[in-house]
Amino acid sequence: MLQVGDGTTTVVLLAGEFLKEAKPFVEDGVHPQNLIRSYRTACNLAIEKVKELAVSIEGKSLEEKKSLLAKCAATTLSSKLIGGEKEFFATMVVDAVIAIGNDDRLNMIGIKKVPGGTMRDSFLVSGVAFKKTFSYAGFEQQPKKFVNPKILLLNIELELKSEKENAEIRLSDPSQYQSIVDAEWNIIYDKLDKCVQGGAKVVLSRLAIGDLATQYFADRDIFCAGRVAEEDLQRVAAATGGTVQTSVNNIVDEVLGTCEIFEEKQVGNERFNIFSGCPSGRTATIVLRGGADQFIEEAERSLHDAIMIVRRAMKNSTVVAGGGAIDMEISRYLRQHARTIAGKSQLFINSYAKALEVIPRQLCDNAGFDATDVLNKLRQKHALPSGEGALYGVDINSGGIADSFSNFVWEPSVVKINAINAATEAACLILSVDETVKNPKSESAQGEAAASAMGGRGGGGFRGRGRGMRRR
Repeated sequence: MLQVGDGTTTVVLLAGEFLKEAKPFVEDGVHPQNLIRSYRTACNLAIEKVKELAVSIEGKSLEEKKSLLAKCAATTLSSKLIGGEKEFFATMVVDAVIAIGNDDRLNMIGIKKVPGGTMRDSFLVSGVAFKKTFSYAGFEQQPKKFVNPKILLLNIELELKSEKENAEIRLSDPSQYQSIVDAEWNIIYDKLDKCVQGGAKVVLSRLAIGDLATQYFADRDIFCAGRVAEEDLQRVAAATGGTVQTSVNNIVDEVLGTCEIFEEKQVGNERFNIFSGCPSGRTATIVLRGGADQFIEEAERSLHDAIMIVRRAMKNSTVVAGGGAIDMEISRYLRQHARTIAGKSQLFINSYAKALEVIPRQLCDNAGFDATDVLNKLRQKHALPSGEGALYGVDINSGGIADSFSNFVWEPSVVKINAINAATEAACLILSVDETVKNPKSESAQGEAAASAMGGRGGGGFRGRGRGMRRR
C-alpha cells in the first residue's frame, strides 16, 4: 500500500472475506497449507487476468490524458468525505501531479490547510504557497507584490546574536568597548549590504531575520521572510531554480531564483506568500479550505489517496473498470478455471472466487441497494459467453448495473493487483498460524483491573446514581 497509496479498504475487505471463506474448511479439518497453496494459485491467476483486461491510456494527447486521469481521481474520491465535490478536486489533483512531472518526491505537492470558507474556495497554486512567517516591525512597509523578482534563499540568521554565556572579552581600556559594539553592527550591516547588492527583491531564510534586517530591507523595497519551514524553502528552490545559500559572500545571478509573480494574499484569516509562474515548475501547492479542522484533515488524507492514484496512472498507464466490475470478472474466471481442476483445490479456488464478490456487495450495501439482487444481475451479465458483460459493475446512481468503463469508473490496474496481492498474503499469513498461546492469568488480571476502574468511578459499580433499584 505504501507504494500505491490507495486501495486500503479493498485490502481489509478482501482479507477478511478470504478468511471467512476459509474458516469452514479449517473447521472441517483441512490443513491450512493446502488452502494457502490454492489461494496463492488463485491470486496469480487473478493478477494475470487483471493484466489481460487492463486497457492502456498511453499515446493520447495531453488534454485527453488529463480527462482520463481526472476520471481515475474522481473514482477514488467518490468514496471519501469530499465525494460531493469530486470533479472539482479531481481536476485540481491532476493539474498538481502534471505540474511536478516525473519528480518522484511527493512533498513537491504541498497541501496547506486554512480553516474557514467552503470546499470550493480551495485553490491550486502552480508554484509555492506558504503561510506568512513571524515578522518584526517594519514588515508592513515592505512591498507585497513583485513581477519577475529575483529570489534569494538563505540558511543563515540576519540578526544581532547575543554571545554564548561563556564568551568573554577582556578590555584594558573602557574606550575599546565601543569598537567591539561597532564591529558587531558592522558584521550584520555587511551581510545585509551583500544581500542587497546581489539584486534580490525577495529574501527568504530558514533562520530568523531580525527587526534591524526587516527595517533595512523595507527601506530598500525588498520583501523578506525568516523562519521559513525547511520543506517550503526546498520547494521554493525547486520551483524557482534558486539554490539555498549558507553564506552571503558569493551571491551571483546563478544562485538566485525567479518567478513570474510573487505576492502576499489574504486567504481566510491567514496571509499567504505565493510564488506563481515558476520557470522550473516542478512543484504545486493546494490550499484547502473548509469548516472544521477535522474536516480539512480528512480532506487532506482523501487528496493524498487521489494524488497517489493519479501518479500511479501516469507511470503505469493501464486502467481497469471499477465499481466491482473487475472483481466480478475475476470471480467468474476463477470459478470457470476451478472446474478444470480435480481435487480439493477446486473447492478452495471456488471459495476464493466467491470472496472476491465482497467488493460489489459492499458497494451495494453502502449505497443502500439490495446486494443479492444486484449481484445476481452482475453474475448473469458476466456469464454471457460473448464476454460483452466483462465491464459491467454496480451503478450507484440507478441501483442497478452499468458498463463501468463507459461511465468512466476506472482505477489503475496496479492498485487492483496490489490489493489482491496484499489481501491474499495477509490471509495466508493468518492461516499459517497454528496456535495462539494465551496467558489466562494476565487476562483475568486485566479484566479485574478494568472492572475495579469502572466500579471505582461510580462509587461501587455505578451505585448511588439515578433511580434506585427495587429490592426483591
